Amino acid sequence: MEIKVNFLDNLRLEAKFDDFTVIADQPIRYKGDGSAPGPFDYFLASSAMCAAYFVKVYCAARDIPTDNIRLSQNNIVDPENRYKQIFKIQVELPADISEKDRQGILRSIDRCTVKKVVQTGPEFIIEQVESIDADAQALLMPNLTSEQNTFIAGKDLPLEQTIANMSSILAGLGMKIEIASWRNIVPNVWSLHIRDAQSPMCFTNGKGATKESALASALGEFIERLNCNFFYNDQFWGEEIANADFVHYPEEKWFKPGPDDALPTEILDEYCLEIYNPDDELLGSHLYDTNSGNTARGICSLPFVRQSDKEVVYFPSNLIENLYLSNGMSAGNTLAEAQVQCLSEIFERAVKREIIEGEITLPDVPQEVLAKYPSIQAGIEALEQQGFPVLVKDASLGGQYPVMCVTLMNPRTGGVFASFGAHPNFQVALERSLTELLQGRSFEGLNDLPQPTFSTNAVTEPNNYVEHFIDSSGVVSWHFFSAKSDYDFVEWDFTNQGTNSNAQEAAALFAILEDMGKEVYMAVYKHLGATACRILVPDYSEVYLIEDLVWDNTNKALGFREDILNLHRLDNDRLEALVERLEECELDDYTEIKTLIGIEFDDNTEWGQLTILELKLLIYLALQQFEEAKDLVEAYLQYNTNTVERGLFYQCLNVVLEVVIDDELELDDYAYNFRRMFGDERMDAAVGSVEGHVRFHGLTPTSMKLEGLDRHLRLIESYKKLHAARAKAGPLSIAV
Repeated sequence: MEIKVNFLDNLRLEAKFDDFTVIADQPIRYKGDGSAPGPFDYFLASSAMCAAYFVKVYCAARDIPTDNIRLSQNNIVDPENRYKQIFKIQVELPADISEKDRQGILRSIDRCTVKKVVQTGPEFIIEQVESIDADAQALLMPNLTSEQNTFIAGKDLPLEQTIANMSSILAGLGMKIEIASWRNIVPNVWSLHIRDAQSPMCFTNGKGATKESALASALGEFIERLNCNFFYNDQFWGEEIANADFVHYPEEKWFKPGPDDALPTEILDEYCLEIYNPDDELLGSHLYDTNSGNTARGICSLPFVRQSDKEVVYFPSNLIENLYLSNGMSAGNTLAEAQVQCLSEIFERAVKREIIEGEITLPDVPQEVLAKYPSIQAGIEALEQQGFPVLVKDASLGGQYPVMCVTLMNPRTGGVFASFGAHPNFQVALERSLTELLQGRSFEGLNDLPQPTFSTNAVTEPNNYVEHFIDSSGVVSWHFFSAKSDYDFVEWDFTNQGTNSNAQEAAALFAILEDMGKEVYMAVYKHLGATACRILVPDYSEVYLIEDLVWDNTNKALGFREDILNLHRLDNDRLEALVERLEECELDDYTEIKTLIGIEFDDNTEWGQLTILELKLLIYLALQQFEEAKDLVEAYLQYNTNTVERGLFYQCLNVVLEVVIDDELELDDYAYNFRRMFGDERMDAAVGSVEGHVRFHGLTPTSMKLEGLDRHLRLIESYKKLHAARAKAGPLSIAV
């Protein structure tokens, strides 16, 4: 994690990381102002809080209350060497905790990350650099040498060269990539989390049988998502980009809706229109670009090549964003490598959906087959030894598709996790199923798995598939665990007798879709120096429902974004119009405003936690419509998920409104004790909101220029790096 430090007045320092700011000072006796803890004080506190965190995780997993658990830490300094210290952590446990859990809690403290890093002994490198933001990939794996040549199935270049090439591409873009965490909780299963140090919202997770393959996976996914703009999905890219020569890619075209808001004739084809517009409800305005919001330009459309006849078909960027998420995108050393990865993931997710929604029972992989892959078996056995039964299933549906499944059961919680993986190579698909299962997870993380169900409605509900797509946390049916399978086991192979040629494997995967009668559309992106592709298979690879284009389109943001960002500048007429639109939009009152308008507010601010309900409440207050405001305050207090501080403000506002609305009550009669209860600051804010000289308490003013929204501005700066590279590359050939 990159921590940037700014020098403030006197000896005060400011450390900034992610969305947080930490102030440090020195005691007055050391010439400081004593306004904040010192750096070493934070270090001491970090180990105590880390220990407490592991206690909390242990207890939460076992429903042990922590109300009466006390923990403290003291550091004992050697009088002859102040750098030699003993940290003594003591924990006081209630009498009703069993001896087993007492030992478990002590073992959990021993796992404290801060403690383990200190005990291992971190290495410090102190150096001068010309630019803090340069040396972009030095935070990856310094011990990885180019002399190594590790080949794995599916990669057309050695892992070391793959990593070096991708790191170079990211460095050339000005992306400073850092590894936030590694996981390796069982043998031969590695995962890591990487992110852009300057824009941490841009992150990916990698997985593999080795740390090198996991890093290559993470970097490849990062480049794929840059090429396909996935990190910036649903977000407003700012007025500068909205009015640039192009918004997404130099090859894009903009088409105006026809008469009566009809779809432009230049977009999609007959095959797609039958799928996306079966009832003639889809209008041109449904497909305006969310990222630019520039409706005057028309519908931003991106070229894809129809694989059946190599014709170019233009897909609205809005349609892709709303239906496909990250499904069907990949980057590779070669186009064929990217295509295999891309198509494998499409099959993985589509077959997974068919199995889960169809409550299909899959056949077990026989033990003699599993024994052929000892490295995979070692990971599975390690999970079994930790008390997690594992089922290894053939998900090919009788040899039709290159898909495998590894399912983990947690007897402690009754939860299960069905992980799927796909690749033309049986072993690679099985390995991906296992590594996907444990990607980014600790053993504690396996306590959050959902329980299986016999309810068909629960597994077929559309949002269940979305949950499975995002992080595999959806529900599976108990039918999945029946001993009577719906298909026979097949030891399949789609690699053309084991040749492992990506070109041949890609052709085999395309052929499956052709035999299914599916049209396939592909775009290839090389603007950034890497080869990436995006493949759409209409009526097969969508993540969200097609009707969302009409009924739950992300470009609903365009009806609210400008007014909400200009909230403090709106007169009463415009506020009335805004709150009326919010009342009529049929969105859940607990929808977050950042989701509604596509702005990455800092999560730790009032804007970052603002919901439609709270925004309506604040608007009614500004309009002096107290009864409407009072109703929403009560709803807010009943279902509040905001901060304690924000909740107390609304408790205060609630009683102030109660008095103000009641003609028989006088606020002066209650003000003294209200202030004793809630404090002067909250009381001043509540009374000021009612009297009208405090408007939209807690929400700092901003505008379409996004001033003060540092988190979102960092995201836009990240996108501008891609935009500049694409502008330099210019339009690329569409033919593939």
